[in-house]
Amino acid sequence: MTGMLESFAKALEATPWGVGVRTSLWAYPFTQLVHFTGLSIWLGTNLALDLRLIGLGKNRETAAELREDLFAWNWIGFCIVVLGGFLLFSSTASTFLVNVAFRWKLGVFVPCALLWHIFVQWKARDWGATKDTPVIAKFSGLAEILLWVCVITAAVEIPNH
Repeated sequence: MTGMLESFAKALEATPWGVGVRTSLWAYPFTQLVHFTGLSIWLGTNLALDLRLIGLGKNRETAAELREDLFAWNWIGFCIVVLGGFLLFSSTASTFLVNVAFRWKLGVFVPCALLWHIFVQWKARDWGATKDTPVIAKFSGLAEILLWVCVITAAVEIPNH
């Protein structure tokens, strides 16, 4: 399995986009900007809904209404994150594969946080139908925030490993 991953990493690094992002003076920082912009949209919309589920924020609309308002922006942000992340990964994939923080981020925290996010998005329709959300919604919103903090913490640690 490791040999297959190493071969895949080397192949990604040899692609035109992998070489371009790695060798261009401006491409890597620009790709990081794209990735971080997507993260800002993704995490900002996640946080807005999670805080509303917890009971914080203005009560102008229910959590279900807020979910509907933010749904498209949330997943647009996610697509931008994936695109930017894939390009960054492609530039030095073999280095990322042996990085402990990266492996924790993409191997453990992101799948858990993403699955939990999908669950929260799905249940927010029911939980947020009224101004007062149930305790399980509050717990779920807080759990999602904590999971994304784990993802961010692992991401911040990538350069240190």
